[in-house]
Formats: sequence, structure tokens, C-alpha cells
Amino acid sequence: MKYKVLLYYFYTDIKDPAEFSAQHLAFCKSLELKGRILVANEGINGTVSGTEEQTNQYMAAMKADPLFEGIVFKIDDSDTHAFKKMHVRPRPELVNLGLEEDVNPHELTGRHLAPEEFLKEMQREDTVVLDVRNTYEYDVGHFRGAIRPDVKTFRDTPEWVRENRELFEGKNVLTYCTGGIRCEKFSGWMKREGFGDVGQLHGGVATYGKDEKTKGQLWDGQMYVFDERLTVPINQVEHVIVGVDHFDGTPCERYINCGNPDCNEQILASEENEAKHLGGCTHECRVTPRNRYIIKHNISQEEVIERLAALGEELDYVAQ
Repeated sequence: MKYKVLLYYFYTDIKDPAEFSAQHLAFCKSLELKGRILVANEGINGTVSGTEEQTNQYMAAMKADPLFEGIVFKIDDSDTHAFKKMHVRPRPELVNLGLEEDVNPHELTGRHLAPEEFLKEMQREDTVVLDVRNTYEYDVGHFRGAIRPDVKTFRDTPEWVRENRELFEGKNVLTYCTGGIRCEKFSGWMKREGFGDVGQLHGGVATYGKDEKTKGQLWDGQMYVFDERLTVPINQVEHVIVGVDHFDGTPCERYINCGNPDCNEQILASEENEAKHLGGCTHECRVTPRNRYIIKHNISQEEVIERLAALGEELDYVAQ
């Protein structure tokens, strides 16, 4: 059975996010969809998976609702469900920029650029391209030459831009993100900050990768996605690996979560290196008694000691 993965967002006025979330969850479960949907007063942001029939029913129902008139879905094929469960959760806002005064994309946002326009403007000499995603998203794939803000979370990006204002002043600034929702607000914030010429990739990288005119050109690596797939290809012309293995720096595009649940850091690692390092990103994460990798693979204390010795490490306390 073939499945579809839908990615979408829509800024609209939802009076009671909690009530809407409960009703929408029941609706999604009735269709046997799985995924994650956020609901706020300012709108909806979601990604769900299901069979073609199920996802078609969902899209038809959403498009028929006047509240979501004009909604656009980005659609991927999948061999399986991309999620394990179905969640619909109310939130104070869809995108957390950590601003004292929020940005309303209906009132202020950057120029919407179709993929072909974005590709053309990227190649102008006066253009700077800003990635407004998280660093772990950038590290596995990004537009060639794009700026990677030195931040841990999206809400830290505005302050970083303020501190590095000279990179963008007098430039044609292009922003991009996975599906476009973060750029709607961030490009508006940049305009409010006084950066005059700001554009955004309409529909995000997810749309760019399917465009028949651009064919995903000038994208290197893979695109990080927030589901079981973790990464998907974008560039249809050439594939350049930009990710590097956390442990040995070799080319890598395989993401794992650190075996220590108290860390849970997302790192790039080959299967061989994951096994060699017991799934832990550091020594402390390798030897924690809660190491999920050791527990999942039922690795004995003797073997743990052997693998640590091969790394030049000793066992501080036994993972049970």
C-alpha cells in the first residue's frame, strides 16, 4: 500500500484553538491519519501521513472549510506511514520568534518568490541567502553558499541577525525554510527591522525540490523533515553530500538521536560508528545506565567494556 505525506500551514483566525484541536484530532483519527498538527489563534501548521484515499479526504475537507480557503498542501510519496501516532495540540503561536511584538504575516512579510525566481535571485552578486532553520537542519543540507546563523533555536535568530547586521545591510536578502511558515514571519521581522529588500522562498524547500523548472538546483545535501523519514532528497540534477559524521568527520547523511534520553542530541552517524560508540554522542552518554542503544540491543557489560576500551575509554558505571 502506498502512502502520502502532507505538509502544510495556513495563517487564519481560529477563535478557540483548544476546542478546534480536540475536534480536529477526532476528525483525523476518523480518517486513520497519523501526524503532528499545531493550532493557534493565528492558524494551523501540520504534517500528516495516510493512504492516498485518506489524505485526499483530508485535503478535500480542509479546502471546503471557509476558514482555510486558499490552503496549499505539499505532497510526498511514502512506502509507509511517516508517523507513529496522531497528535493535534493547541499552542500560543505557530512560530516562536521570541519577540515582544509579534509579526502578522497578513500585514507584513517579505516578497514571495516562486522557485524559479528564487533560483535566479540567488545568483545575483548583491544577494545573501539566509537559512532560518535550526542548525541540525542546515548541517545535513542547505542552499549552496547560504548563511548558517550560529544559534541553537529559531527564536535566537533575530538577535543573531541584529549582531551581524553588516552581513545584510544594502543586500538583496533571501530567506528560506522547510515549508515556508518560518519565513512568513521572519522576513516580515527583517523588513520591520529596516532591511529593505527581503524575499522568501514561497512554499519552502519542500516546494523547490519538486519544481520541474529548477529541479532543486544549487541545493546541496538532503532536506531534514520532522517525521520518521528524517531526510529527503531535493536536488534532482546532482547530489552533493554536505553532512559529516559526528565521530570521524566522514561524509554522512544518516541522523540518529543520542542514546542518552537526557541528551537526545541529533547527530549524523553511520551504522558502524553508532555501534562502535554505543549510540552515545559523548563518553558520558555512552556510559549512562539509561543508554537506549545498549538496552535496545541487549549489550552485555563485558561487551560494553570491550567497546569502550577500543575507544580508549573506561566504564564509570554499568548501564543496565
